[in-house]
Amino acid sequence: MYDRVGASQSKSQGGTMTLPHLLKDPIIPESCYIDTSARINGDVQMGEFCSVWFNASIRGDVHIIKMGDYTNIQDGCVLHTTKDKYPLHIGKQVTFGHGVIAHGSTIEDCVFLGMQSLIMDGSVIGNHTIIGAGSLVTEGKKIPSGVLAFGRPAKVVRELTEAEWKMVETHAKKYAGYADSYREAGLFTSWKDNPYYRSPSLGKRS
Repeated sequence: MYDRVGASQSKSQGGTMTLPHLLKDPIIPESCYIDTSARINGDVQMGEFCSVWFNASIRGDVHIIKMGDYTNIQDGCVLHTTKDKYPLHIGKQVTFGHGVIAHGSTIEDCVFLGMQSLIMDGSVIGNHTIIGAGSLVTEGKKIPSGVLAFGRPAKVVRELTEAEWKMVETHAKKYAGYADSYREAGLFTSWKDNPYYRSPSLGKRS
């Protein structure tokens, strides 16, 4: 049995640790596409028309994870936080390319995170910014708005072109279109279809 109260504590050699965020149920609108292979738990809040794709992990067990409308979390992404210190705040129309890891950071509106990029605790990425594939945004790093940043560690390469600026505004909504195509094909699944969904009215789940 999955006990909601028991899940809030973990025992180790250091004793019992209370995880109040784990007791909260994810808040995910019906407009969001959530693949059944995605794992989401705890204090997670999503805006409208988000999408979470195959084998993504969003762990709101130790701090809040919040994202705005039309944000897409692609295949194999990992989103997590640092207990009592670093939440994860994600704006509107943010694209997480395949395999992105974001931990305890702030990602503003209309950001494009290239595949396999790594975003560390306390970092801030300004709006309308592209992080190149495979880049490492180090702990506490501030990436300004309207730039292309790339490398390990990530550094600003140049300002975005007008075409790139428009791309980061529209790319996330393209993923919402993909979700609509899944709906038309009878393959759309919401959070309530996920095997880890738990009705807020229930205290236990088998």
